[in-house]
Amino acid sequence: MKARFTLFRRGETFYSQDSESGQQTSLRTKNEEEARALLHSKNEAFRQPTLNLQIARTYLSAADPQVAKRTWQVVMDEMGKTKRGPTKTRHDRGMRDTAFDIIRNLPLLETRADQFLQVLSAGTVSTNMFLVRLHNFALQMNWLPWPVLAKKRWPQVTFNEKRAVTWAEHQAILAHENNPERRAFFECCWHLGGAQTDIASLTAESIDWENRIVSFHRRKTGTPSIVRFGDTLERVLRELPRFGSLFPNLFDRPETDRSRIFRLACKRAKISGVTLHSYRYAWAERAKTCGYPERFAQEALGHRSKAVHRAYARNAQVTLPALEDFEKKSKAAVAPAVANPAA
Repeated sequence: MKARFTLFRRGETFYSQDSESGQQTSLRTKNEEEARALLHSKNEAFRQPTLNLQIARTYLSAADPQVAKRTWQVVMDEMGKTKRGPTKTRHDRGMRDTAFDIIRNLPLLETRADQFLQVLSAGTVSTNMFLVRLHNFALQMNWLPWPVLAKKRWPQVTFNEKRAVTWAEHQAILAHENNPERRAFFECCWHLGGAQTDIASLTAESIDWENRIVSFHRRKTGTPSIVRFGDTLERVLRELPRFGSLFPNLFDRPETDRSRIFRLACKRAKISGVTLHSYRYAWAERAKTCGYPERFAQEALGHRSKAVHRAYARNAQVTLPALEDFEKKSKAAVAPAVANPAA
């Protein structure tokens, strides 16, 4: 059988040439013996791809006996062990996606890029995100000797537009909700900007009445969230239980139940395009619109990253004052201190 690749030298460096396509590739060596060994490997790989795969498995099995048996379901299970709380719940729910049935019981070493593309085609945006995480987890665990799909070949993820609840929509939701506990829950979401599980988990001990502060640790990240409240929220909090859970009929429900309750409230108010999480976007946008310092808003919402916080507030409508007016305000504030240094 004629060799697919031939050897030639250009200057001091050796090259291989594909006899069918004519493509020339540098072997990156000036040593003829090394060049001939590399050329032989290329020709052998072309002649016996199946045999070479078996040889590769044999070598890998010496270091990891399970390498030939490990399936994507094993990766899903092991990755799930690293999750906690609501994050684990979302992971487990994502792994039940039927699109993953294409590769679920497929050994990692037998997975082809086109099979990944089939999964992505059969799934949704969520499928794309979870498959990327599974793929990266397998690579980081050294269970994959090479990427199944190159980074540039992953389909681009396009998310649906997320928006905030407006003041008018919030008032309409309250007007159509007759349950006092649920009304108070929606009010707290508006004034505190917390994620639904964090707000539903609030207790009487979360409130510092003397300093007018509600504080809690975010379930998702563990970061503290500290929010000072005003008169409106105080009136709402005064109506809630003085001991234990503030929302006894909501805190132990799964997220899906609270989301369903909110969807029904929106349906009664004839509102669409928002979820309970939209209250976090609303809080961030309100803070940006009124000029609330970003570092304070970031601490209140429990965001570790400025980039994340800015993504939440990106749709805020900010009216910039004229520089002249802003300067006058600054001078007016400084003038009394200059006139009376002793003060």
